[in-house]
Amino acid sequence: MNSFSAIKIVSPAEFDPGTAQTPGSERRAAIAPALGIASAMWGGLFEVEPGSRTGVHHHGEQETIAYVLSGICEIRWGTKGESVARAKAGDFIHVPAFLLHMEVNPSKLEPFRWVVVRSTATPIVVNVPDDTWP
Repeated sequence: MNSFSAIKIVSPAEFDPGTAQTPGSERRAAIAPALGIASAMWGGLFEVEPGSRTGVHHHGEQETIAYVLSGICEIRWGTKGESVARAKAGDFIHVPAFLLHMEVNPSKLEPFRWVVVRSTATPIVVNVPDDTWP
């Protein structure tokens, strides 16, 4: 007889805000070891309030895939933040490992929210000084 792991349902009230953070945003873990879920990946929600931006950061060896649930965001990246792309609700985003980036919410009215999946079980967030970019 085979032994199977159980499916785990995690409701929003159970999400864990005690995960690695970047100033200007909030990450809440939904699939993580801290919630008793053994997985090779991490999953959660990411939100940036209206008119806010994150600090410059990268995620080490992790690749990130995000799905934009709501809002519009601007993503800057590159050695000096010179590259810019916009994503809106319904778009997927891929952030390669070690890529310095920043998320900006250009809206004055609504936050943007993403569903995020990372390639390791525990999120890696390396915040760098904002003056890293001009």
